[in-house]
Amino acid sequence: MAELGRRRLGRTGLLVTELGLGAMDTPTAREGPQTLERALDLGIDFVDTAREYAGSEFMIGQAVRARAESARPAFHIASKTFSHSINGSQHDIDRSLSTLGVERISLYQLHDISSLEAWEEATGEDGALEGLQIAQYRGLIEHIGISSHSLEVLKLAIESGEFATVMLEYSAFFTETASLIELAREHDVGVIVMRPLGGSGRTSVMRGRIAEGYDGPLTPPNLLRYVFSQPGVSVAIPGARFPARIEENVATATSYEPMNAAEQRALEAEAQRLY
Repeated sequence: MAELGRRRLGRTGLLVTELGLGAMDTPTAREGPQTLERALDLGIDFVDTAREYAGSEFMIGQAVRARAESARPAFHIASKTFSHSINGSQHDIDRSLSTLGVERISLYQLHDISSLEAWEEATGEDGALEGLQIAQYRGLIEHIGISSHSLEVLKLAIESGEFATVMLEYSAFFTETASLIELAREHDVGVIVMRPLGGSGRTSVMRGRIAEGYDGPLTPPNLLRYVFSQPGVSVAIPGARFPARIEENVATATSYEPMNAAEQRALEAEAQRLY
């Protein structure tokens, strides 16, 4: 199988596989650890988690320790804090380091800063951003990012100069962030795409339709192609609970052809007809 393509994660300078893994739900399946191992064995080197994702950091920590013992390649971990305070964010980083079994975390993010009130709390005096900056100064984390569902907050974050990366939603179902991806590119801010397959149960609906004979363009592989066709995207992090999903995503990421504009518009139209 061909190797996964790599993209620069903004001004972090990190070259990461354009296909990552969002590990929020991975531990909820019995096959979760095998799913993570399959992702790593197939070359995925960017795994996203958070303090609040039940069992996720613990599962990743087990993989870190196992790979260290067998001298297999390490991988980049991105975690997050829900805390908006200077002390709470530092406490979360200390817990993450211990659970993950690493001395430094590649990327630590403010999690779901999706209102102006949350933005002001987290980035103001004694806010969580200050805690992340202290941890960065201490060498505990390499880079600082933010995740948000608010277009207004994302614009503020990109233009603030404080964040090396932003995590946002983008897919054929949700195109409203396209201009922000371009803005991030102009500011050399890495873009991590959550929900590239649409989320909210859409993947299950699509797979059900395909099983019943649907042969149109709205498929998980085409949705990944759509996201990969956006040059401002650094890495897409579809979730996966089973190894077969990893294998399907890797097969797409190692063989896709970028979509032209007409194909993108057709997929967007088909996505809107789903729900």
